[in-house]
Amino acid sequence: MASSIFNLLPNLEDFHYATHYEKLFLNQHWVLVNGISKKKAVYIFKNENLLHIHENHKTIETSWTLETKNIFSIKTEDGKVIVKAYFKDDDILVLKKPKTNDCAVFINENSYSNSLNSVEDVQQFLHDKYKEKATNIIYEHEFYYIEKSKEFGPFTVEELSKKVYENTISEYCFVRDVNEYNYNKRLRIRDLIYT
Repeated sequence: MASSIFNLLPNLEDFHYATHYEKLFLNQHWVLVNGISKKKAVYIFKNENLLHIHENHKTIETSWTLETKNIFSIKTEDGKVIVKAYFKDDDILVLKKPKTNDCAVFINENSYSNSLNSVEDVQQFLHDKYKEKATNIIYEHEFYYIEKSKEFGPFTVEELSKKVYENTISEYCFVRDVNEYNYNKRLRIRDLIYT
């Protein structure tokens, strides 16, 4: 996969044995995003260095080894491949060949309520995942609002929502993040409440 895809995933965390190995890595159904439009491939890394690859109703059994820290070797039909392992959150795994632009992106199908069988499924997974994450961040954050040329706050989204519900303020009042200095983004309370 092109490096541009790798660069689209900021804040990748190196694979850490103690943190990731048993809880997030082993025995999970890692769906390969690369090439999913043509065929679905599921990688299951198992104990004793076994790797099961399910594709087109066939299972290929091969092996993998943790070489050092976050460096893995994986035995494939083409020989041994060395990759660096990274996590993006708990359910996205990236394997990148060192000193190249080649990388493979995997999504843990176990962490999703539906099957991942197509590009559309992957897009829906990412949309759902990051919309929920953004919503949680927004709800914990604080905002000022302006009404009748007077500024009030800061308030959390929950507090603003309660004020709107009680008809204390209008949902059409402009808001600004506590870290911003003006209302140029033209964001309204309703934009925060109905995300």
